[in-house]
Order: sequence, then structure tokens, then C-alpha cells
Amino acid sequence: MNSKATPGPYFEDFEIGRTIKHAVPRTLTEGDNALYIALTGDRHPLHCDAGFARRLGFRREILNDLLVFHVVFGKTVPDISAYALANLGYADVRFLRPVYPGDTLRSVSEIVGKKENSNGKTGNLYVHTRGQNQRGETVVQFYRWVMLRKRDESASTGEKSIPDLPSEVALADLPIPEELRTLGFTAAATGGDRFFGDYEPGERILHGAGMTIEEAEHALATRLYQNTARVHFDAHFMKSSPAGKRLIYGGHIISLARAMAFQGLENAIRMLAWNGGTHANPTYAGDTIYALTDVISKSELPDHPGLGALRLRLIALKNQDPATEPPEIEMHDEKKGKTVYHPNVVLDLDYYVLMPMEQPR
Repeated sequence: MNSKATPGPYFEDFEIGRTIKHAVPRTLTEGDNALYIALTGDRHPLHCDAGFARRLGFRREILNDLLVFHVVFGKTVPDISAYALANLGYADVRFLRPVYPGDTLRSVSEIVGKKENSNGKTGNLYVHTRGQNQRGETVVQFYRWVMLRKRDESASTGEKSIPDLPSEVALADLPIPEELRTLGFTAAATGGDRFFGDYEPGERILHGAGMTIEEAEHALATRLYQNTARVHFDAHFMKSSPAGKRLIYGGHIISLARAMAFQGLENAIRMLAWNGGTHANPTYAGDTIYALTDVISKSELPDHPGLGALRLRLIALKNQDPATEPPEIEMHDEKKGKTVYHPNVVLDLDYYVLMPMEQPR
């Protein structure tokens, strides 16, 4: 049977230095933003309160940075990770410009590294992706690495080129929106009473009740981003996987955890950048997600009076309420002889948020 739809791509199909311009451009609308809020429970006012956004200097409410990330990511999937085994991690993720309803996004990726795994059956592919608006401006950029099947498991490729990725985003590179005017900020919109000075490195914030992932919701969320990865949709195909069922898109876990983190971080204006992120363990429909945040550090921004950056570690747990069961984030694996994530940890995200120093008067 002749089919114009071919499986793959596989690990061997990529060459370092190759640039891919991904189809299909996507114009995002108010409807996309509303559906994202419905699927994640996001309550950050910059994404849902046009008046609040205008008082801060924006034209209107902006699209959630994670919605932008997922759409840009989703465009890369058919060309890179449609048949991937797992998306493993991220580095140097920067949200460079606000995106408004009506903006059109497209994605461009460069292959920056390849490493065949010791089992000989798979390899890790390293990719740098830029999401651009209709004016060709980069609105988000990120590195990610993904595990792919090999087309020929019996033939060694000898590939072992791991890129030297940045371990963190420098404070000077944090993208502070040019239009932002903090004098328009009001905590009446957020409901929060804690500002930059109220957070201290080393403290842990528990974000309240969990959220159970329903089968239909995670599939709808992933379709919203036009992410075509087979492991998230094809239940028949996934019957032969170790778990025997579909995987939840890891980006959906990021969105749920970030939405939960509103409680306790209400006045964080927006997400600026990720230093790195790991999908530590898989999640499935029926799992309940909880979130906690560890404050890593805090930095004043001399070029932006009235603003500070909090570096946070967002941890998502499945089926374990950290308020009643103190979590073990990492553990020693005797068989592997190394430290690994506890099986209940599904996300470890190191990121920056922008926080007002105090309530403007």
C-alpha cells in the first residue's frame, strides 16, 4: 500500500546544523486564551483582565506565556518528535515579547546536538527553537532534548555530540517588557498581599489543593497546541507501551503547576525565563497533580526600579499532597548507583518571575 504519510522521523534522519521551518502558522485568538484558562485554571490577571493589562502599559490582556510556548512547541512536533519516546528537558527558555490576541506565530528550529544512547535502540536529539510573530520578531526561544527511536537498531551511528547548553539565564538577559509600567499595578486585581521583600531564599510555598487530570481534558489541551505526538493520542498504539496507556503531554503538567502556583505568588507579574526543566516521571489520566515552590534566590533589577526577579523551583507531584505527606524530591537508586527523582515527582522547573518590590502608591 502506498502512503504519502510516512512514519518517523527517526534519530538517523537528523544532521547537526540543519534548520527546519515548521508548518503551519497559527493566529491565536481570544478563544484560544479562554480555552487555555478553562483547561488549566490560570488566574493571572495579565492574561484575563484587559484593564489591568492596560494600566501596566500593555495594549490589552496578553496571551499566557505558556500558551505561546506550547503552540510554538507544538509546531515542531511533526518534524521532530511525532514518534518520540519522551521529551526530556529544557534549557535557556526566554519569553522575549508579549503576544496579543490576533498575533500569528510560526516556529523555526536548528538541530544542535545528537547522542546515541547506550542501549543502541534510541538516541537523544538536541534542538534550539525560536517562535516568531507576524513581524518576524522572536517572542520565545528555547532548547529542548528529546529521545527518539532509531530506524535501524542494529547499526551504531557513533553519534555523541552533546551541546554545551547554558545552565541558567543571566540576570542581564532577563526579558523585561519595554511597555511595562509598574505604577499601574494594583494588588486589588490579584488578591495578593506579598511582594518582593516578603520572599526569602530557602522558603517553601505549598500551593493548596491538587487537580486531577481527566482523559478528555489533557487530549483537548494537547490538540489546542496542535501537538501531534502519537504517545498522547493513540491509545491503541500505546497498549504495547510499558504503561499500556497514553502519556499526558508534559507541557500540560507545567501549565497546571504554574496555574496552581498563583496561590502564594499572586503578585508575580509574569514568567520571564526558565533556567532548566525536567519531566521527571510520566503522568496519566486519573493522576492528581499537586505543586510546591522553593524560593532559590531573589535579585533586584537596577535598570528597572520597582521590580525584582525571584528565582523559583516549581515541583509538581502526582498523587501526593505535600501538605499532608512531606515530599521526598530525590532518592538514591541502589540499582543505578545514583540519585534519581522520587517516582511521585513529575516536574522540576527552575524559572524566574517578575515581582513588584512593593505596592505602588
